Amino acid sequence: MNRLRAAFALHDPALLDRLFDGPARARLEELVDLDPEVVTDLDDGRGLRALGEVEVLITGWGAPRLDEATLAHAPRLRAVVHTAGTVKSFVTEAVWSRGIQVSSAAEANARPVAEYTLAMVLLAGKRVFEATAAYRRLGSLAAAAPASACGNNGLTVGIVGASRTGRQVIELLRPFDVDVLLHDPFVDRAGAGALGAVKVALDDLLRDSDVVSLHAPSLPETYRMIGARELALMADGSTLLNTARGALVDTAALTAEILTGRLRAVLDVTDPEPLPHGHPLYSAEGVLLTPHVAGSLGNELYRLGASAVAELERLAAGLEVAHPVRAEHLATTA
Repeated sequence: MNRLRAAFALHDPALLDRLFDGPARARLEELVDLDPEVVTDLDDGRGLRALGEVEVLITGWGAPRLDEATLAHAPRLRAVVHTAGTVKSFVTEAVWSRGIQVSSAAEANARPVAEYTLAMVLLAGKRVFEATAAYRRLGSLAAAAPASACGNNGLTVGIVGASRTGRQVIELLRPFDVDVLLHDPFVDRAGAGALGAVKVALDDLLRDSDVVSLHAPSLPETYRMIGARELALMADGSTLLNTARGALVDTAALTAEILTGRLRAVLDVTDPEPLPHGHPLYSAEGVLLTPHVAGSLGNELYRLGASAVAELERLAAGLEVAHPVRAEHLATTA
Protein backbone atom coordinates (compact mmCIF):
# COMPACT_ATOMS: atom_id res chain seq x y z
CA MET A 1 0.00 0.00 0.00
CA ASN A 2 1.43 3.36 -1.05
CA ARG A 3 1.45 6.34 1.30
CA LEU A 4 0.01 9.30 -0.50
CA ARG A 5 0.74 12.97 0.04
CA ALA A 6 -2.53 14.69 0.96
CA ALA A 7 -3.84 18.03 2.15
CA PHE A 8 -7.13 19.37 3.40
CA ALA A 9 -8.88 22.11 1.42
CA LEU A 10 -11.93 23.68 3.06
CA HIS A 11 -13.06 27.00 4.47
CA ASP A 12 -12.69 26.27 8.20
CA PRO A 13 -9.99 24.03 9.74
CA ALA A 14 -12.22 23.56 12.80
CA LEU A 15 -14.54 21.50 10.61
CA LEU A 16 -12.00 18.66 10.61
CA ASP A 17 -12.79 17.65 14.20
CA ARG A 18 -16.47 17.49 13.30
CA LEU A 19 -15.82 15.26 10.27
CA PHE A 20 -13.17 12.87 11.64
CA ASP A 21 -13.48 11.22 15.02
CA GLY A 22 -10.40 9.80 16.77
CA PRO A 23 -10.29 6.40 15.00
CA ALA A 24 -10.93 7.97 11.59
CA ARG A 25 -8.22 10.57 12.08
CA ALA A 26 -5.77 7.88 13.23
CA ARG A 27 -6.54 5.75 10.19
CA LEU A 28 -6.17 8.79 7.96
CA GLU A 29 -2.70 9.45 9.30
CA GLU A 30 -1.76 5.79 8.71
CA LEU A 31 -2.77 6.07 5.07
CA VAL A 32 -1.40 9.44 3.99
CA ASP A 33 1.26 12.02 4.72
CA LEU A 34 -0.82 15.06 5.59
CA ASP A 35 0.45 18.50 4.72
CA PRO A 36 0.23 20.64 7.88
CA GLU A 37 -1.12 23.54 5.82
CA VAL A 38 -4.93 23.42 5.54
CA VAL A 39 -5.82 25.15 2.29
CA THR A 40 -8.56 27.62 3.19
CA ASP A 41 -8.02 30.10 0.39
CA LEU A 42 -5.54 30.76 -2.38
CA ASP A 43 -5.29 34.52 -2.28
CA ASP A 44 -2.13 34.85 -0.17
CA GLY A 45 -0.07 32.20 -1.93
CA ARG A 46 0.43 29.95 1.11
CA GLY A 47 -2.37 27.68 -0.04
CA LEU A 48 -0.86 27.44 -3.50
CA ARG A 49 2.52 26.48 -2.09
CA ALA A 50 0.87 23.71 -0.05
CA LEU A 51 -0.43 22.17 -3.26
CA GLY A 52 3.00 21.58 -4.77
CA GLU A 53 3.52 18.00 -3.54
CA VAL A 54 -0.11 17.01 -3.02
CA GLU A 55 -1.44 13.85 -4.69
CA VAL A 56 -4.86 13.90 -3.02
CA LEU A 57 -6.95 16.84 -1.87
CA ILE A 58 -9.46 16.12 0.89
CA THR A 59 -12.07 18.81 0.38
CA GLY A 60 -15.07 20.02 2.32
CA TRP A 61 -17.62 22.81 2.40
CA GLY A 62 -16.07 26.01 1.13
CA ALA A 63 -13.26 24.30 -0.78
CA PRO A 64 -11.31 26.70 -3.03
CA ARG A 65 -12.09 26.59 -6.73
CA LEU A 66 -9.89 24.15 -8.65
CA ASP A 67 -9.42 25.94 -11.95
CA GLU A 68 -6.55 25.84 -14.43
CA ALA A 69 -4.55 28.48 -12.58
CA THR A 70 -4.83 26.61 -9.28
CA LEU A 71 -4.07 23.22 -10.77
CA ALA A 72 -0.88 24.61 -12.29
CA HIS A 73 0.41 24.67 -8.71
CA ALA A 74 -0.61 21.04 -8.12
CA PRO A 75 1.23 19.02 -10.80
CA ARG A 76 1.00 15.75 -8.84
CA LEU A 77 -2.69 15.94 -7.94
CA ARG A 78 -4.54 12.83 -9.03
CA ALA A 79 -7.62 12.65 -6.81
CA VAL A 80 -10.09 14.89 -5.00
CA VAL A 81 -11.95 13.26 -2.11
CA HIS A 82 -14.88 15.44 -1.09
CA THR A 83 -16.37 15.11 2.40
CA ALA A 84 -19.72 16.60 1.36
CA GLY A 85 -22.22 16.22 -1.48
CA THR A 86 -22.07 18.30 -4.63
CA VAL A 87 -18.73 19.34 -6.11
CA LYS A 88 -20.19 21.81 -8.60
CA SER A 89 -19.06 24.88 -6.67
CA PHE A 90 -15.34 24.17 -6.93
CA VAL A 91 -14.56 21.42 -9.48
CA THR A 92 -14.06 22.90 -12.94
CA GLU A 93 -13.48 21.54 -16.43
CA ALA A 94 -9.75 21.74 -15.75
CA VAL A 95 -10.08 18.91 -13.21
CA TRP A 96 -11.79 16.61 -15.69
CA SER A 97 -9.42 17.46 -18.53
CA ARG A 98 -6.46 16.42 -16.37
CA GLY A 99 -8.06 13.05 -15.61
CA ILE A 100 -8.18 13.70 -11.88
CA GLN A 101 -10.46 11.30 -10.00
CA VAL A 102 -13.22 12.98 -7.99
CA SER A 103 -15.09 11.27 -5.16
CA SER A 104 -18.07 12.58 -3.21
CA ALA A 105 -19.64 11.68 0.14
CA ALA A 106 -23.09 12.33 -1.35
CA GLU A 107 -24.13 8.72 -0.66
CA ALA A 108 -23.25 9.06 3.02
CA ASN A 109 -24.89 12.47 3.24
CA ALA A 110 -28.08 11.06 1.68
CA ARG A 111 -28.60 8.69 4.61
CA PRO A 112 -29.81 11.21 7.23
CA VAL A 113 -32.01 12.90 4.63
CA ALA A 114 -33.60 9.54 3.83
CA GLU A 115 -34.05 8.80 7.54
CA TYR A 116 -35.68 12.21 8.08
CA THR A 117 -37.94 11.56 5.09
CA LEU A 118 -39.01 8.14 6.37
CA ALA A 119 -39.89 9.63 9.76
CA MET A 120 -41.91 12.42 8.21
CA VAL A 121 -43.76 10.09 5.82
CA LEU A 122 -44.90 7.91 8.71
CA LEU A 123 -45.82 10.88 10.89
CA ALA A 124 -47.73 12.45 8.02
CA GLY A 125 -49.62 9.22 7.46
CA LYS A 126 -50.69 9.24 11.11
CA ARG A 127 -51.72 12.90 10.81
CA VAL A 128 -49.44 13.66 13.75
CA PHE A 129 -48.69 17.29 12.87
CA GLU A 130 -52.26 18.57 12.83
CA ALA A 131 -53.23 16.29 15.73
CA THR A 132 -50.44 17.83 17.82
CA ALA A 133 -51.62 21.36 17.01
CA ALA A 134 -55.24 20.48 17.82
CA TYR A 135 -54.22 18.76 21.06
CA ARG A 136 -52.42 21.89 22.21
CA ARG A 137 -55.45 23.98 21.30
CA LEU A 138 -58.18 21.74 22.71
CA GLY A 139 -56.48 19.79 25.49
CA SER A 140 -58.63 16.81 24.55
CA LEU A 141 -58.06 13.37 23.05
CA ALA A 142 -60.72 14.32 20.54
CA ALA A 143 -57.89 16.21 18.79
CA ALA A 144 -56.80 12.97 17.13
CA ALA A 145 -57.67 12.71 13.44
CA PRO A 146 -60.70 10.55 12.59
CA ALA A 147 -59.66 6.92 12.39
CA SER A 148 -60.83 6.71 8.79
CA ALA A 149 -58.55 9.58 7.76
CA CYS A 150 -55.20 8.39 9.07
CA GLY A 151 -52.83 5.46 9.14
CA ASN A 152 -49.91 4.01 7.21
CA ASN A 153 -51.40 0.68 6.17
CA GLY A 154 -51.74 0.91 2.39
CA LEU A 155 -50.34 4.45 2.21
CA THR A 156 -49.18 5.51 -1.26
CA VAL A 157 -45.88 7.39 -1.27
CA GLY A 158 -44.75 9.21 -4.40
CA ILE A 159 -41.00 9.68 -4.82
CA VAL A 160 -39.99 12.40 -7.29
CA GLY A 161 -36.41 11.70 -8.32
CA ALA A 162 -34.42 8.47 -8.05
CA SER A 163 -31.46 10.35 -6.61
CA ARG A 164 -29.22 8.81 -3.98
CA THR A 165 -31.65 10.04 -1.36
CA GLY A 166 -34.72 8.98 -3.31
CA ARG A 167 -33.35 5.46 -3.71
CA GLN A 168 -32.51 5.22 -0.02
CA VAL A 169 -36.01 6.38 0.92
CA ILE A 170 -37.51 3.64 -1.24
CA GLU A 171 -35.23 1.10 0.44
CA LEU A 172 -36.17 2.32 3.94
CA LEU A 173 -39.87 2.05 3.06
CA ARG A 174 -39.58 -1.65 2.15
CA PRO A 175 -40.54 -3.03 5.61
CA PHE A 176 -43.76 -0.99 5.68
CA ASP A 177 -47.15 -1.74 4.14
CA VAL A 178 -46.98 1.12 1.67
CA ASP A 179 -47.07 1.40 -2.10
CA VAL A 180 -44.29 3.40 -3.71
CA LEU A 181 -44.62 5.33 -6.97
CA LEU A 182 -41.59 6.82 -8.71
CA HIS A 183 -41.23 9.59 -11.24
CA ASP A 184 -37.81 9.98 -12.81
CA PRO A 185 -37.26 10.55 -16.54
CA PHE A 186 -33.95 8.66 -16.39
CA VAL A 187 -35.33 5.45 -14.84
CA ASP A 188 -37.38 2.98 -16.88
CA ARG A 189 -40.12 0.65 -15.62
CA ALA A 190 -37.74 -2.23 -15.04
CA GLY A 191 -35.34 0.00 -13.15
CA ALA A 192 -38.12 1.35 -10.95
CA GLY A 193 -39.33 -2.17 -10.27
CA ALA A 194 -35.86 -3.26 -9.25
CA LEU A 195 -35.82 -0.43 -6.73
CA GLY A 196 -39.19 -1.47 -5.33
CA ALA A 197 -41.38 1.17 -6.96
CA VAL A 198 -43.78 1.59 -9.86
CA LYS A 199 -42.73 4.10 -12.53
CA VAL A 200 -45.45 6.66 -13.31
CA ALA A 201 -45.77 10.06 -14.94
CA LEU A 202 -45.49 13.03 -12.60
CA ASP A 203 -49.17 13.97 -12.97
CA ASP A 204 -50.25 10.44 -12.06
CA LEU A 205 -47.93 10.38 -9.07
CA LEU A 206 -49.37 13.64 -7.80
CA ARG A 207 -52.96 12.44 -8.21
CA ASP A 208 -52.45 9.04 -6.61
CA SER A 209 -50.07 9.70 -3.71
CA ASP A 210 -50.96 10.32 -0.08
CA VAL A 211 -47.46 11.73 0.47
CA VAL A 212 -45.33 13.25 -2.30
CA SER A 213 -41.63 13.44 -1.43
CA LEU A 214 -39.25 15.51 -3.57
CA HIS A 215 -35.72 14.24 -4.24
CA ALA A 216 -34.90 15.81 -7.59
CA PRO A 217 -31.82 18.01 -8.16
CA SER A 218 -32.10 21.75 -8.51
CA LEU A 219 -31.62 22.38 -12.24
CA PRO A 220 -33.10 24.83 -14.75
CA GLU A 221 -35.42 22.01 -15.86
CA THR A 222 -36.69 21.37 -12.31
CA TYR A 223 -37.17 25.01 -11.25
CA ARG A 224 -40.66 25.23 -9.76
CA MET A 225 -41.57 21.84 -11.18
CA ILE A 226 -44.27 21.78 -8.50
CA GLY A 227 -46.42 24.81 -9.28
CA ALA A 228 -50.10 25.72 -9.11
CA ARG A 229 -51.12 23.21 -11.80
CA GLU A 230 -49.24 20.36 -10.17
CA LEU A 231 -50.47 21.17 -6.67
CA ALA A 232 -54.05 21.24 -7.93
CA LEU A 233 -53.62 17.60 -8.99
CA MET A 234 -52.81 16.45 -5.45
CA ALA A 235 -55.63 14.82 -3.53
CA ASP A 236 -57.35 16.63 -0.70
CA GLY A 237 -55.51 15.97 2.57
CA SER A 238 -52.30 14.77 0.91
CA THR A 239 -48.87 15.96 2.01
CA LEU A 240 -45.99 17.52 0.09
CA LEU A 241 -42.58 16.77 1.61
CA ASN A 242 -39.52 18.68 0.40
CA THR A 243 -36.00 17.87 1.59
CA ALA A 244 -34.35 18.57 -1.77
CA ARG A 245 -34.23 22.25 -2.76
CA GLY A 246 -36.74 25.00 -2.18
CA ALA A 247 -36.60 26.09 -5.82
CA LEU A 248 -38.42 22.91 -6.88
CA VAL A 249 -41.64 24.36 -5.47
CA ASP A 250 -43.56 27.54 -6.27
CA THR A 251 -43.83 28.85 -2.72
CA ALA A 252 -46.66 31.28 -3.47
CA ALA A 253 -48.75 28.55 -5.11
CA LEU A 254 -48.10 26.14 -2.24
CA THR A 255 -48.99 28.80 0.33
CA ALA A 256 -52.30 29.45 -1.43
CA GLU A 257 -53.17 25.75 -1.34
CA ILE A 258 -52.09 25.34 2.28
CA LEU A 259 -54.20 28.28 3.45
CA THR A 260 -57.32 26.68 2.00
CA GLY A 261 -56.67 23.70 4.28
CA ARG A 262 -56.71 21.32 1.33
CA LEU A 263 -53.04 20.25 1.41
CA ARG A 264 -50.40 19.72 4.07
CA ALA A 265 -46.64 20.13 3.86
CA VAL A 266 -43.36 19.20 5.52
CA LEU A 267 -40.68 21.60 4.34
CA ASP A 268 -37.04 21.34 5.35
CA VAL A 269 -36.11 23.68 2.48
CA THR A 270 -37.94 26.68 1.06
CA ASP A 271 -37.59 29.37 -1.58
CA PRO A 272 -36.47 31.83 -0.31
CA GLU A 273 -34.60 30.25 2.55
CA PRO A 274 -35.40 31.16 5.22
CA LEU A 275 -38.88 32.47 4.53
CA PRO A 276 -39.38 36.12 5.47
CA HIS A 277 -40.38 36.84 9.05
CA GLY A 278 -44.15 36.62 9.37
CA HIS A 279 -44.67 34.43 6.30
CA PRO A 280 -48.01 32.57 6.52
CA LEU A 281 -46.36 29.14 6.34
CA TYR A 282 -44.78 29.66 9.76
CA SER A 283 -48.17 29.52 11.46
CA ALA A 284 -50.36 27.64 8.97
CA GLU A 285 -52.05 24.50 10.22
CA GLY A 286 -50.91 21.31 8.56
CA VAL A 287 -47.39 22.60 7.94
CA LEU A 288 -44.15 21.55 9.57
CA LEU A 289 -41.19 23.81 8.80
CA THR A 290 -37.70 22.69 9.82
CA PRO A 291 -34.52 24.78 9.37
CA HIS A 292 -32.64 22.69 6.77
CA VAL A 293 -31.80 19.96 9.28
CA ALA A 294 -32.43 16.83 7.20
CA GLY A 295 -28.82 16.58 5.99
CA SER A 296 -25.83 15.56 8.07
CA LEU A 297 -25.62 17.26 11.46
CA GLY A 298 -23.73 16.56 14.67
CA ASN A 299 -22.44 13.01 14.91
CA GLU A 300 -23.83 12.27 11.43
CA LEU A 301 -20.89 14.23 10.03
CA TYR A 302 -18.62 11.37 11.04
CA ARG A 303 -20.21 9.32 8.25
CA LEU A 304 -18.79 11.84 5.77
CA GLY A 305 -15.31 11.57 7.25
CA ALA A 306 -15.53 7.78 7.28
CA SER A 307 -16.54 7.83 3.63
CA ALA A 308 -13.43 9.89 2.81
CA VAL A 309 -11.17 7.52 4.76
CA ALA A 310 -12.60 4.54 2.87
CA GLU A 311 -11.87 6.26 -0.44
CA LEU A 312 -8.30 7.00 0.65
CA GLU A 313 -7.83 3.34 1.51
CA ARG A 314 -8.82 2.45 -2.04
CA LEU A 315 -6.52 5.06 -3.55
CA ALA A 316 -3.60 3.90 -1.39
CA ALA A 317 -4.22 0.36 -2.65
CA GLY A 318 -4.10 1.53 -6.26
CA LEU A 319 -7.87 1.21 -6.79
CA GLU A 320 -10.37 3.68 -8.21
CA VAL A 321 -12.68 5.46 -5.81
CA ALA A 322 -15.96 3.73 -4.90
CA HIS A 323 -18.14 6.82 -5.23
CA PRO A 324 -16.87 8.65 -8.31
CA VAL A 325 -18.32 11.87 -9.64
CA ARG A 326 -18.48 11.83 -13.45
CA ALA A 327 -18.41 15.02 -15.48
CA GLU A 328 -21.10 13.71 -17.81
CA HIS A 329 -23.53 13.24 -14.92
CA LEU A 330 -23.30 16.77 -13.51
CA ALA A 331 -26.01 18.13 -15.81
CA THR A 332 -28.62 15.86 -14.23
CA THR A 333 -27.45 15.60 -10.62
CA ALA A 334 -27.13 17.92 -7.66
